[in-house]
Amino acid sequence: MDELDKAILAELQADARRTNRDIAAAVGVSPTTALDRTRALRERGVIRGAILDVDLGKIGRPVQALIAVRIRPPSRRNIDAFRNWVSTLPETIGVFVVTGGEDFLIHVAVADNENLYAFVIDRLTERPEVADVRTSVVYEHLRNTTVTPVTG
Repeated sequence: MDELDKAILAELQADARRTNRDIAAAVGVSPTTALDRTRALRERGVIRGAILDVDLGKIGRPVQALIAVRIRPPSRRNIDAFRNWVSTLPETIGVFVVTGGEDFLIHVAVADNENLYAFVIDRLTERPEVADVRTSVVYEHLRNTTVTPVTG
């Protein structure tokens, strides 16, 4: 990635809905050049898509939690099956397969603590491969929306 690619990427991360003409003006190139570079970034897989940022509280899911799950036995079959299952649940915002004491870290958003409890007790712990669950309620979720490419 050269400096122009990085500049275009930064502009798109700031607002992916901006027009190509606006992006071109911001980085100081012609609209044709900006469009060609953006297409090349997509073709190379650098840009995989655009994601809509939704206010979870305003859609009835103000309670977020991170749930650490340990799977036993820790076979590829059990890990893959659990990952595929949990990622399809409507409460699930994100799934991380991790190392350490747990096998998964699951980010969920639900309506209230009662729904969180039901998710953990009635959904997760009912799975035979789930050996342990630890839940941490999220007070505040901050995230970076701009990721700068590594140079070098």
